[in-house]
Amino acid sequence: MYYGQTMSSENALWLDLTQRAAFASHQLIGWIFWDPRAEARHADFGIQDGLGHYIANRAAPLAAAGVDVVHSAFYSISHHLIHFSLDLASPHATWEQISDARNESVREGLRELAPEICTPLGNLATDLWRTVDALPQEGRVLFAAHKAWARPADPVISAWLAVNALREWRGDTHWAQLITHEIDAIEAGLLHDAWMGYPKEWIPRSRGANDALIAVALENLSARGFVTDGAINAQGILFRQEIEEQTNELCIRQWKIFGEDNTRQFLSLIEPIGSRFVERINETAGPNWMPAARERRL
Repeated sequence: MYYGQTMSSENALWLDLTQRAAFASHQLIGWIFWDPRAEARHADFGIQDGLGHYIANRAAPLAAAGVDVVHSAFYSISHHLIHFSLDLASPHATWEQISDARNESVREGLRELAPEICTPLGNLATDLWRTVDALPQEGRVLFAAHKAWARPADPVISAWLAVNALREWRGDTHWAQLITHEIDAIEAGLLHDAWMGYPKEWIPRSRGANDALIAVALENLSARGFVTDGAINAQGILFRQEIEEQTNELCIRQWKIFGEDNTRQFLSLIEPIGSRFVERINETAGPNWMPAARERRL
C-alpha cells in the first residue's frame, strides 16, 4: 500500500489473516528448534552433545552450498555460530539424514503436543504445497532450498514442512525489506528487541553478537535517530513497526493463494493450541527464545 492510500475492506481482511497465519506458523514450527528429541537424535549421529541442531536442522536443505551461503540466508545469526554448527554436523551424517531425523522428532512431538490437529493439518498438505509451488522463489534462497527438498509421504509431516517453507518465504521477504532499508543483522536484532519489549540487546546477543559489534550497530542506528541514551527509542520502534507492516503486506499473496477457507481452517487448528508450542519452548529453552512466536510485551 502506498502512503495516503485508503485500505479497502478486502485488503484489511487479508492483512488480518496474514498477520494471524504468520504468527500461527511460527508457533507451529518454532518449538522443534529446542526440542530435546531433536537434540538427542542429533547426538545419536555422533555430534557432540547434539550441539548446533537448530542451525543444522534448519539449514540442511541449503547446507551443501557452504557456511557463507547459509550465513547469508540466515541473515541475523552470526557466521561463527553457523560455522560451528555445520562443521560439527557434517562429518557425522548427510544433510538428508539430519533432516529425516528432525522430521521424526516433529512427528513424535506433534502427536504429543497437539494430537487433535495431526489429521486435519495433514489434510491441508496438498493445498499448502500448491501454495508453495505457486510463489516466486527469485531472491528467496532459503525458501527455494526448502521448496526443492524431499516431501515425505506422511501427510502431517508434509504439511508441517510446507508451512515451514511458507515461513521461510516470509523470512526471506522480511530480510529483503531490511536490506532495502540498509539495516544489518545486529541492527535488526536491536530494533526487534525494542519492538518486542525484550530485555535490552537480548536478541542480537543470542545470535552471536558481542559488545564491540553491538556498539557499532547502536552508533549506526543513533545516526538515523533511532537511539537515545544507548537504547532504541520510540522513533526506532515505529520504524521497526513499519518494516513489519511492509512484510505483512508483501506476504498477503501467500495466504490468498492458499485461499480464505483454507487459511481460516489453518487458523482454527493452530490458534487455539498455539500456546502449547510456546510453553514447550519455555520449558526446553526459556521465555525469550523464538520471539516471532510470542506476543509483544509493550
